Amino acid sequence: MRQVPGRLLWLGNAGDLWNPSNVIAAGIEAVVELADNEPAVTLPRDLIRCRFPLSDGGENPAWLLRLAVESVAVFLRAGVPVLVCCSAGMSRSVCVAAGGMSLAEGRPFAKSLTEVIGTGPADVSPRLLMQFQQALGAAV
Repeated sequence: MRQVPGRLLWLGNAGDLWNPSNVIAAGIEAVVELADNEPAVTLPRDLIRCRFPLSDGGENPAWLLRLAVESVAVFLRAGVPVLVCCSAGMSRSVCVAAGGMSLAEGRPFAKSLTEVIGTGPADVSPRLLMQFQQALGAAV
């Protein structure tokens, strides 16, 4: 689990949710899960949880991508510490976190993506990236 500097935004992987005490200890209040291939983990009831089953393969509905990104943006605007996680924490979570930052801060998706990628390992699926660029192009 790693924090995007200067923001109440963390990126993580599915394994981070297996020990929710670490999530809570970091001050995180909301979790946005993105892995379509991971089982749902039981989290404490005081954590806000959003689950958007996305795949890296590029066959996600645009409305689902948009809903995931807008949810992260709402948390960021409201000052709610949020963890965005997918299976490995290097593709879906990176794109959704960057999209949420773009909407919340009114800046280009590419600039936010570069900043998020700079926080640690990333391996963004080209097909997923193309989907995000198409779905969010006019908005960010």
